[in-house]
Amino acid sequence: MQKTVSVVIPCYNESEVIDYTVEELLNVTNSIEGYQFELIFVNDGSADDTEAKLLNYSKQHEIVRLISFSRNFGHQPAVSAGIEAATGDAVVLIDADLQDPPHLIKDMIELWEKGYDVVYGTRENREGESRFKLASAKWFYRILNYLSEVSIPLDTGDFRLMDRQVVNQLNAMPEKNRFIRGMVSWIGFNQTSIRYQRNARFAGETKYPLRKMLKFGLDGILSFSVKPLKLSIIMGFISSGIALLMLLYTVYVRLATDHWQSGWASMLVAMLFIGGVQLISIGILGEYIARIYNESKNRPLYIVKKNLGQKNDDETSRSS
Repeated sequence: MQKTVSVVIPCYNESEVIDYTVEELLNVTNSIEGYQFELIFVNDGSADDTEAKLLNYSKQHEIVRLISFSRNFGHQPAVSAGIEAATGDAVVLIDADLQDPPHLIKDMIELWEKGYDVVYGTRENREGESRFKLASAKWFYRILNYLSEVSIPLDTGDFRLMDRQVVNQLNAMPEKNRFIRGMVSWIGFNQTSIRYQRNARFAGETKYPLRKMLKFGLDGILSFSVKPLKLSIIMGFISSGIALLMLLYTVYVRLATDHWQSGWASMLVAMLFIGGVQLISIGILGEYIARIYNESKNRPLYIVKKNLGQKNDDETSRSS
């Protein structure tokens, strides 16, 4: 019996590239013998004609499936929807912009057959990206790895293959603020990497502007580390220590010297310093509380308005 490999492709306003993406993935999967494939495209509330194009492909090709959200829920919910819908013995995650080369899927399958449960792509080079994005990505992964209680591979995105047992464990994790690459590292099992050169986008613009990058980074850090809370405690002790030293110095100057004079500068600096530490600490605590609040509401991670393709030809609504 042939094994099935599911390929999950989140899409958001990818009209310029989606035709090339579908054809490239069809060519790659057709060239890999001995396996059945399903291509699960998750339309994350695109405002262009991405959905219409994918709908046509799902009618033309049996292996093409389309999951379409009721609105834009974000990249990680889109990836999660595809993973939950996948029926394969292994699941591959790849973005629609094809910056991650589809031909590596064959190499990932070969390593999977050798006994690896997760095969993730590690970027050696990132073409077509600004110096700011290159530097911020580099430092993000290193800061995240330092803060996290779980070792998360450096320079590694969501491009990966996962065995069915890893997928089942991932689907059983209920959190709403999802950071897939960190969750897969937390799950464990036998993991290895493939190093590759990341290409520039074939067409279109990045769907991760600075605002989304910052939110994504914050989700990664706060989902896998409590060290920011510990940092706020350390800052509190430091500010208290500085305040104590200033108090002792003030008493010394007042009692042991003739240089005592009233002034507002030192007092203002002390107030601003202590106030800044307090606001930073409250902000860190607030971010954790906000995530607890979001989890407690228990709203669905996403809402599906269409689920079309190999397993389901009806329009449906579904939540996770």
